[in-house]
Amino acid sequence: MNPVLFGIGLYVLAQLGIGAYVARRIRTEADYLVAGRSLGYGLSIFTIFATWFGAETCIGAAGSIYVDGLAGGTADPFGYGLCILLMGAVFAVPLWRRKLTTLADFFRQRYTAGVERLAVVLMVPTSLLWAAAQVRAFGQVLAAASGLEITFTITLAALVVVAYTVFGGLLADAWTDLVQGIALMTGLVVLFVMVWRDTGFEALAAVDPARLRLFGGPETPWLAVVEGWAIPVCGSVLAAELVARVIAARSPRVARRSAFVAGGLYLAVGLIPVTMGLLGTTLLPGLEHPDQLLPLLAGRYLPVALYTLFAGALVSAILSTVDSALLVASSLVSHNLIVPLRPAFSERGKVLLARGGVVVFGLVAYVMALYADGVYALVEEASAFGSAGLFVVIVTGLFTRIGGAWSALAALVTGVAVWIGGAYVVDAPYPYVTSLAAALLAYLSTAAVEHRLRSVPAMSRRV
Repeated sequence: MNPVLFGIGLYVLAQLGIGAYVARRIRTEADYLVAGRSLGYGLSIFTIFATWFGAETCIGAAGSIYVDGLAGGTADPFGYGLCILLMGAVFAVPLWRRKLTTLADFFRQRYTAGVERLAVVLMVPTSLLWAAAQVRAFGQVLAAASGLEITFTITLAALVVVAYTVFGGLLADAWTDLVQGIALMTGLVVLFVMVWRDTGFEALAAVDPARLRLFGGPETPWLAVVEGWAIPVCGSVLAAELVARVIAARSPRVARRSAFVAGGLYLAVGLIPVTMGLLGTTLLPGLEHPDQLLPLLAGRYLPVALYTLFAGALVSAILSTVDSALLVASSLVSHNLIVPLRPAFSERGKVLLARGGVVVFGLVAYVMALYADGVYALVEEASAFGSAGLFVVIVTGLFTRIGGAWSALAALVTGVAVWIGGAYVVDAPYPYVTSLAAALLAYLSTAAVEHRLRSVPAMSRRV
C-alpha cells in the first residue's frame, strides 16, 4: 500500500474519532450549530483560522500565484486575511450580542421572516461553492499522492468529507480545528524549510520582478484593483461560516480578540503558499494542473515521513473548511426554513434534521466539484454570488435604522441580479463593484420611499 495514502487514511480516522467523541456532548440544536456559545480563546482562534485557511489558500492560491504572480493572491491570503481582521474590528461584537443561531436570524430580527428566507436562498449556494472547492482540493491531494485518476479521488474525497461532517457539529469541528490548525502550520513550515534549504535565494532571485506586483502593473485599471479586493473582503467578511464561529465564542471580547489573532495567523502562515507559488515557475515549470503545485513540491523535497505529515496538513485544511461550509448550508435550511414550519420539532429532531441536510448538501457539492474548472474559480464564485446585497443589508441594518423590509428585499434582489447579469450575460468588466453600488442605491432609494410613506399618515393627522 502507498505509505502516504496509508498515513492520510490514519489521519482521517483520527479526526473522525475526535469528532465522534466530542459529538457525544451534543444535546440541542444550539450545541450542534453554535457549540452552545461556549468557545474560549484557543478553540475560537483556531476554528476561525482553520476554517478559512483551507484548500483555496494551500492549493488554490499557490496555483493562482504560479500562473499570475503575486497579483494572483489578491483574494487569498491577503483579501481573506484582511476580512478576518475587519470582522474583529467592526462586526464581531455587535453580531455576538444579537445571540444569533445562524446569520439568517439577523434578517428576521432586523427585518422580517420573508427577508430571512430570501437571504437563506442567497447564502446556501455560497456555502455549497465553498464546500465544492474543498472537495475538489481533497481530490487533488489524493491524486497527487497516489497517481489515481482525479474523478475517482474526488469521489472518494466526497465520501470522506460527508462522513466526517455529519458527526459532530460546530463543537466537534472546533476541537478538530485545533488539531488541524497545528498540523497545518507544522506541515507548511516543514515544507518551506526544506524547499528553502535546497533552493535558497537563488530561486527567489530568478523570479521575474513583474510577478511581484500585488496590485498588478501600471496598465491595470484602478477599478479592476478595487474589484479584485472587494470580492474577498466585502464578499466574505460577513459570510455565514465566519459569523458562525464568531457567535459561538463565550463572550464578545473572546469573539473580537480571537478574530484579530486568527487574522494575523492567516496572513503569516499564508505567506508560505505565496512563496511556493512564486518559486514554482522556476522549480516546476510548465505544470498542466497548477493546483497540484504544493503537493508536487512536497513530493519532490520531502522524505516519505515528512511528506505524509504535509499531506495530513493539507487534509486538515480541507476537512476543517468543508465541515464548516456543509454545516452552514444545512443549518440555514433546517433552522431558518424547515423548523419554523414545524415549531413542535424536538431538540433531537432538529439535530437529526441538520445532519440529514449535511448529507444532501454533501452530494450536491460533490457534483459541483466534478465539473468545476479549478479550486480558485470555485472560491471566487463563492465570494461573489449574492454577497453584494447581503453585505449592504447587514451593514446598514446592523449600524443604522435606515430602511425596512422592502429596502432589504430591493437590495438583495438587485445585488444578485446585477452581479449575474454583469458576470454572465453582458460580460461587464467589474460586475461585483457594480452590484455593490446597485444594491446600495436600491436600499437607500427604497428606504426613502418607505420613510415618505410612513410620514404621510402622520402629516394627515397633523392637518
